[in-house]
Amino acid sequence: MNSNTAVFVETAARLHFGLLDLGGTLGRLFGGIGAAAPAPTLLVSARPAATLEFSGDDAAGRAAGFARRFLADERVAARLPACGARICVHRSLPSHAGLGSGTQLALAVARALAELHELDVDTAGLAQAVGRARRSAIGTWTFAGGGLVLEGGRKPDGSGVAPLLARLPFPPAWRCVVAVPDSAPGMNGGAEDAAFEQLPPPPGQDAARVAHLALMGLMPALAEADLATFGEALTAIQAINGRWFASVQGGTFAPGPSEELVRRMTEWGAAGVGQSSWGPTVYGIVEGADCAARLADQVRSRLSQSGVAGDVYEGPFPIEGARVWREPPDRRSRV
Repeated sequence: MNSNTAVFVETAARLHFGLLDLGGTLGRLFGGIGAAAPAPTLLVSARPAATLEFSGDDAAGRAAGFARRFLADERVAARLPACGARICVHRSLPSHAGLGSGTQLALAVARALAELHELDVDTAGLAQAVGRARRSAIGTWTFAGGGLVLEGGRKPDGSGVAPLLARLPFPPAWRCVVAVPDSAPGMNGGAEDAAFEQLPPPPGQDAARVAHLALMGLMPALAEADLATFGEALTAIQAINGRWFASVQGGTFAPGPSEELVRRMTEWGAAGVGQSSWGPTVYGIVEGADCAARLADQVRSRLSQSGVAGDVYEGPFPIEGARVWREPPDRRSRV
């Protein structure tokens, strides 16, 4: 391979719309609904090199760890007994903000290495090689493609990646406003594991209610472009999920800017609102570019009035997954 050839991978942040079954009442754990966010995005590149080299945002830490883990995976190492790469993280996602930054970085690094060394590995295989999708597979399936994704939860023994059950496109006119206030980071790592251990069992009928809302409310409404019904179902799912985590989170939504923005976006006309994972990222869904721009301006104004820094994004939901290309450009592909 020409030493000047580089493989680039760009992937969007992911939004988690909610778990299906926190208690695993039928055996499978969690399950979930989510989508890729309109922004921000992460950009990684890999070039041929004799050894592993790293540069850019978050490169010396997480990116390096994911690269080494991918290359050490027995299925990869058997085909690439010794190899290197020069990996650069050109643009990273906010860490511990509810945007799936770890999974997207891990998958982007793994995809870049697989493409660079011409390995045919599907997205689920990438996730397993780098140790992701152990609790939620939403980020794995948004990396693989656009639209709303529904995944079926982990097996009781924790093996494999939760299967993708459905993927539905969003109507082109629907817009998502994503707010990432600069507040306390969401739980992660050992703290997140401990939080899950401390959660009380959810009420017996909650999982059935969430499944009913998802399968007979959210997804049919999306298929019929009925934003009002979609938003009502999403908001209800978020409220139930929030109650599941309230004892360790401090409320239905993360206290402070996140909780206020969820309430405010509802008042300002968002059809569906929620918090992604542990936050602090929150989102509101509206119809039309003008409505999205107006809602985004209102969110920015409120953050400013409250003296809270942060970023606000708005746009349509991505229709495709991660973008992969080579420079010099000899081919372009989608994951």
